[in-house]
Amino acid sequence: MPEDAGLHYQIYNRDEMLPVVLIHGAGGNYLYWPSEIRRMPGVRVYALDLPGHGKSAGTGQQSISAYVGSIVQWLQAVGLHRAVFVGHSMGGAIALRLALEHPGNLLALGLIATSISMRVNPTLINDTANKTHFERAVKNVISWSFSSQAPESLKNTAFKRLAKTRPSVLQGDFLACDGFNVHDRLGEISCPVLVLCGIEDKMTPMGRVEQLADAIPQARLEVISEAGHMVMLEKPRAVADILQRFLQEIKFLETS
Repeated sequence: MPEDAGLHYQIYNRDEMLPVVLIHGAGGNYLYWPSEIRRMPGVRVYALDLPGHGKSAGTGQQSISAYVGSIVQWLQAVGLHRAVFVGHSMGGAIALRLALEHPGNLLALGLIATSISMRVNPTLINDTANKTHFERAVKNVISWSFSSQAPESLKNTAFKRLAKTRPSVLQGDFLACDGFNVHDRLGEISCPVLVLCGIEDKMTPMGRVEQLADAIPQARLEVISEAGHMVMLEKPRAVADILQRFLQEIKFLETS
């Protein structure tokens, strides 16, 4: 797994021309993107570990803009000028802020389980600050992240992954999300945007996702049934198919 600007990442389909950068959510790493998405045919996929997450060094950040700064440094280090950015939850917030602060780096956006603002339940922030209560925070996140149809094996795997995250990193992510709000600037985004959510998302309810899609000029909304906040883990093939159709349109625009 290569490293540039302090970030570990994986590259899939190196010979393809259209670059797609996957940005995971709070407490995650690149493996939160199932192989169906990481290995989408016809595009060159970069799957990152944010600072302090997965195999990337550092202590994590406490603001979305700080994470954007890390990604911009990484883009410069790998020589990637423009790309499609696909983010889940906090990763979507990072992609949105990147689109506003560095629009020249954007070909298009994919926003999964993302909203205009991302306030976090204060209990989660408090529990991640206390090692005694950290496991309770992780259990609550998992409980709120999956639909009623999600298999227990999937939720157990997600719990084990998230429990390995350093409490300070997860709390920093929650603080970054809690301070995020771009409601007054979404009209500035001029690139094509795909907004996608699971209909049973408790962390980012569909009504808030619809507000996001309505506020962005070139956005379209896709809703997946029988899925919650971790829609890409519950329905990886459906998410990959929707993303691939969207990316095919971007490829056509870039070559026409």
